[in-house]
Amino acid sequence: MHVTGTVPPPAPAPQATTDGPAHSGDTPDGTGRRTRRFGLPVATALVMGNIIGGGIFLLPASIAPYGSISLVAFGVLTVGAIALALVFGRLAERDPRTGGPYVYAREAFGDFAGFLAAWAYWITTWVSNAALAVAAVGYLDVLIPVNEHRWTACLAALVLQWLPALANIAGTRYVGAVQVVSTVLKLVPLLLVAVGGLFAFDADNLGPFRAGGESATGAISAAAALLFSYLGVESAAVSAGEVRDPRRTVGRATVIGTAGAAVVYLLGTLAVFGTVAHNRLVDSTAPFSDAVNAMFGGAWGGWAVALAALVSMTGCLNGWTLMSAQTSYAAAKDGLFPAALARKRRGVPTVGVGVTVLLASLLTVWNYASGTARIFETLVLVTTFTATVPYLLATAAQLFHLVSGHRERVDRGRLVRDAVVASVAAAFSLWLVAGAGYQAVYQGVLFLFAGVLIHAVMAARKQRAEARTAEG
Repeated sequence: MHVTGTVPPPAPAPQATTDGPAHSGDTPDGTGRRTRRFGLPVATALVMGNIIGGGIFLLPASIAPYGSISLVAFGVLTVGAIALALVFGRLAERDPRTGGPYVYAREAFGDFAGFLAAWAYWITTWVSNAALAVAAVGYLDVLIPVNEHRWTACLAALVLQWLPALANIAGTRYVGAVQVVSTVLKLVPLLLVAVGGLFAFDADNLGPFRAGGESATGAISAAAALLFSYLGVESAAVSAGEVRDPRRTVGRATVIGTAGAAVVYLLGTLAVFGTVAHNRLVDSTAPFSDAVNAMFGGAWGGWAVALAALVSMTGCLNGWTLMSAQTSYAAAKDGLFPAALARKRRGVPTVGVGVTVLLASLLTVWNYASGTARIFETLVLVTTFTATVPYLLATAAQLFHLVSGHRERVDRGRLVRDAVVASVAAAFSLWLVAGAGYQAVYQGVLFLFAGVLIHAVMAARKQRAEARTAEG
């Protein structure tokens, strides 16, 4: 499906950096076994599952202080996210290899840009996994008391990380099964709230359009800073090498998954706004629970929402573990990350999975051992910036291809439309950078500069290895 951008050149011959043929069917994983590749349903579930994490269960209360104008901000962000989804789909059609933003940045701008994309995205994934696990313990505590002692809570957080990691190590078949099941299970209660909210909706609960003293533009921008809700739009592109017929499937899965997540976000948030009084929603710690109780009566909403959130976060951990491993795998194949991360088994980069869950586990233990969330919260804040780096580089790569003038890559009949979509996606990425805040950008840049030193070492080793090969 032609979604946006350029005309793909004829499929290149297999190279050392390519994960295998881009046609349908199962392919060997390098161990002599046949690995099952993702179809459209699993790829779509991967996108939706990674976008819809646990944040949606607190989102209505987070944006309520800005008033119902925050729904407008959400609409603006959705347009940007769809534009980004179209760009990723078109880039994957041109280059259907595992790695997503890393592959696109490196192909357009060289090793250094590719490394920055991979490094920033890799940091984002494993730090986010630690944050997800810690947040999931809060929901688990509603069902099973685990927060009475911090080391019990720590153990629960580690179990929540390692179970999805084991599913990843078991192979792509199990990754896909977990992702589809968890996506369905989390969508059911969210859609129940969304549909039930239509019948219990009361416009008087919406409160003021602008609750703060900002201008309309300022209120939208301020609310948008809290709506970093579309991280995960790139999921199918990152795993393109494990998707059947990626030139067609990745674009479709990315757009369908992003649009589906947007519908769930918007309807669910609107339902909560219309069923819970604004002054109560602002101080709510469980807005979906309050909405369920208001719609159906009783006090069982807390249990239902806690279970849905736990399922949602477990599925998100499953998907993000795969994303982290796939990114480091792609960079390792090109000599920009340590070679051990390029090892695959049953279609999954098992060493990358292990490194991801180990780093996230160490960060989790550090969080509980320190007895304070300050350091942990700082690292999580940094990811709101590092996540935007690969987005911006990917959209820049798309603009580069459109402007470069290569006739075999550009469909001149759709050039204007494709340029507009890419420009919207680039503006969306820049807006997310601005929304991350000064502190996140400052500390995120330090993380990127630390990566520059690592790139220097890896680039030198790669050059030395190439020189030895040329001499031999």
